[in-house]
Amino acid sequence: MLLAAALAAVACRATAPEKPVILPSPAPLAELWAEPRDIASRDLRHGEGGAALAPAPDARFTFVEEKQGGFSPGYTVKDDKGVTWSAKMGIEAQPEVVVSRLLWAIGFRQPPVYFLESWTLAGGAEPGRKGPTRFRPHLPGWKDRGSWLWRKNPFLGTRPLRGLVVFMRIVNNWDILDRNNVLYELDSSRDGVRRHYVVKDLGSSLGRTTALWHQGTKNDVEDFEKQGFIDSVQDGIVHFEDKGRRHRDLYRNISVEDVRWMCERLAKLTPKQWRDVFQTAGYDEATAGRFIRRFQAKVEAGRRLL
Repeated sequence: MLLAAALAAVACRATAPEKPVILPSPAPLAELWAEPRDIASRDLRHGEGGAALAPAPDARFTFVEEKQGGFSPGYTVKDDKGVTWSAKMGIEAQPEVVVSRLLWAIGFRQPPVYFLESWTLAGGAEPGRKGPTRFRPHLPGWKDRGSWLWRKNPFLGTRPLRGLVVFMRIVNNWDILDRNNVLYELDSSRDGVRRHYVVKDLGSSLGRTTALWHQGTKNDVEDFEKQGFIDSVQDGIVHFEDKGRRHRDLYRNISVEDVRWMCERLAKLTPKQWRDVFQTAGYDEATAGRFIRRFQAKVEAGRRLL
């Protein structure tokens, strides 16, 4: 009897929704997320960096070094204006731009990212025309202080961090790793803070988790449509149809309120913003429409949770 009671108590603790932490000041939380004044007015065609920072497709990009590590090939390059860029090529380029800009649109810290359908590399072992590429600038005054950990950070228990976990299921990012997170320290204050906690490597999105260990598809609209979202709700806890391949424990004890918090913010995006974010990442109209419809179906499913 005593053992059964103890096990029941443990089970209750494991499934009870966690109450979000109330921080004494918005300043610490703003290092991860800050509520935008008007989500519907955010420029998803150009994102965080705006049009002024965007790389010119006809610019001369000079080889600095080849990208080391990771799934996608790429380079560090410098343009005619002296801006140094991280250029990521391959299948991850498009989804990374879309997902990063969506996060930025709803208030999460993100660096500027851009997409070029084609561009020219000068120098290096393989100069010449290159295909679809994600460009991220090396900004002066932004110092990379290393990775931050999903399981150990200043925002544990907060609604925005839990909402961020929900977002990873909405975009089907199956490759959540600590090394894909970065803490930037800024030389000067931006939006009242000098540190930005960022989820940076987002290319393993817009596909589906597969049966292969630590693997899934990326940038595949058919798989994105097939991947489920919410499986069930029990005692206020949301059970997702899939939990990706990494840090699956993050999806324990995600509450209905956490899911609705994220979906309510995504629901504020206008049809034009949805079209802009996919168009600027090089998607054709038909493919973009399919991605958008699946996104919106997930958002509405989350908003309807009781």
